[in-house]
Amino acid sequence: MKIDYRSLGLKVGLEIHVQLESQRKLFCECPPVIRNDEPHFRIVRRLRPTLSELGEVDPAALWEFRKRKTYIYEGYRDTTCLVELDEEPPHDPDPFSLETALLIAKMFNAKIFDELYVMRKIVIDGSNVSGFQRTMLIAHDGLATFFNYKVPIWTIALEEDAARKIQETESYIVYRLDRLGIPLVEISTGPLTYSPNEIAEIAACIGYSIKLTGRAKRGAGTVRQDLNVSIERGAKTEIKGVPDLSLIPKVIEYEVIRQLNLLKIAEELRNRNVREEEITNDYVDITDIFQNTRSKMMRKIIEEGGKIIALKVPEGFRGLFKIEVQPGRRFGTELADYVRAWTSLKGILHSDELPGYGITSDEVSRIYERTGGRPFIIVAGTNEQELVDAVDVLVKRLRQALHGVPEETRAVNPDGTTRFMRPRPGSARMYPETDLRPVNTRRLIIRIEEVKLETIDKRVERYVSMGVSRELAVQAVKSPHAELIDRLIEKYGDKVPPSVIISTLIMTLKNLQKEGVDISKITEEDVEECIRLLAEKIIVKEAIPEILKQVAEKNMKPQDVVKTLGLRRLSYEEVLEEVKKIIEKTKIKDFNKLLGACMRELRGRADVDDVRRAIESVLSGR
Repeated sequence: MKIDYRSLGLKVGLEIHVQLESQRKLFCECPPVIRNDEPHFRIVRRLRPTLSELGEVDPAALWEFRKRKTYIYEGYRDTTCLVELDEEPPHDPDPFSLETALLIAKMFNAKIFDELYVMRKIVIDGSNVSGFQRTMLIAHDGLATFFNYKVPIWTIALEEDAARKIQETESYIVYRLDRLGIPLVEISTGPLTYSPNEIAEIAACIGYSIKLTGRAKRGAGTVRQDLNVSIERGAKTEIKGVPDLSLIPKVIEYEVIRQLNLLKIAEELRNRNVREEEITNDYVDITDIFQNTRSKMMRKIIEEGGKIIALKVPEGFRGLFKIEVQPGRRFGTELADYVRAWTSLKGILHSDELPGYGITSDEVSRIYERTGGRPFIIVAGTNEQELVDAVDVLVKRLRQALHGVPEETRAVNPDGTTRFMRPRPGSARMYPETDLRPVNTRRLIIRIEEVKLETIDKRVERYVSMGVSRELAVQAVKSPHAELIDRLIEKYGDKVPPSVIISTLIMTLKNLQKEGVDISKITEEDVEECIRLLAEKIIVKEAIPEILKQVAEKNMKPQDVVKTLGLRRLSYEEVLEEVKKIIEKTKIKDFNKLLGACMRELRGRADVDDVRRAIESVLSGR
């Protein structure tokens, strides 16, 4: 399906979060280290929403509170303190992190505020012990230029990272306090009208620019991306936690498809004259229908003393629940997501997908008798209050369906589709932190003026000076692998030409993907191992594509592929003997033709310079 994003009025806002390489946490002196050893202590909390200074409650906070979750926090006596536990006021912000945030603001030509105020952002999903995240607005109204892209930078903020989720059950969530408080810079762009692939490039450039300060953490989990996506007549949808830059185009594409399909459903409902007042909390108890059912899920509910109800739905919804809104996800899936997010129930069943799941045609007919022939949604569970809550949620979502696309926050699935997470936060989410003084930025600004930063444009010029073509250098800094490219050039650049390192991560991976190879199975460690083998002259560069292909398809390590396929680099003496055999067999005396014949025979095992040297030696009689 080819989508004309421009005609649809696609707008995407980016939020890029990058952890900083500080020596302490943002509001205390604890070291910013992630730990996997047994925690020293655990505490249990319940969180509740509070009124803002205007007397309002944030809808996202209220949503999380109604889940009735208990939160367990794990900590360490030597790397977490009373600030993380919300038992001690926060300390003054980390000076290094403040200075870094101002450097980033300077890099993106943003206007730095004269005074910085710490704000409390209400978050009661348990990821912050206090029920809020501390954040500081650093700068606003910037403009970043990356090649042909002009990117409005709306805000730059410095905030504390959230606690790390370790485990989740129906009744509680376990968080670890090691990540809580690690300094994090957040870059928020204005709405961008570029294509999804271009949006991914821009996200890579923003993240890479921050890494160029030399003050950002490296490695998995140190950078996170959120997207705000909308189309004309659609709605602004916040998509949280895109785990990988390469997934951004697919996430945007699938969200556009979802919004288009929800708009089609709304139009069809209007054509069928469905009115909002027809959608009510009218449900019937159908537990008795399943007393002798063959459906395992229904029998289990009844055996546990539960109840099964059917929500009556207006006739105009018939057939719409099975409409696919994203690949592999239907409108009925969207409804089930709401129920799962609001309650501990596993989901729903609806009349468009029955009979099925062990439910027979006879049982479906009996349900229709109870609903007066109307379409229905089945909800089942052992907690009657949760059934009532699920009905309320379904009614609200079905009413929203008449108006198209609801504004909401969604989470990313591994395949790039998304699921409902919570309502979008409102204006009542932020209020001042009363325990900390404002920070005057005048002296800090004077200090950062002396710091010289390497921009993306300067990095391109540096690559070109290393013998890399300008086109390839530009692709390198746009690439999601930009950070790895830098690291490999720094580590192996004196033994492997930088152009080979960049080409491997750009062209080789791209070509393998075109061949149908699942390059997501190739890790950064696999690529680095290939470059190391090349630097140590164990393999030749022509062997790398085949090695990486086998890594992806056979789940092998690069060194194992080399042994299995016999891809060890031939010594010059071995090459010379092979060239002699080829000349004797083919009788070719022309240098270029002979070079082609030899490379066909020895490709992946012999260095081309060794082959040239051997041919010259044999032809000259040396």
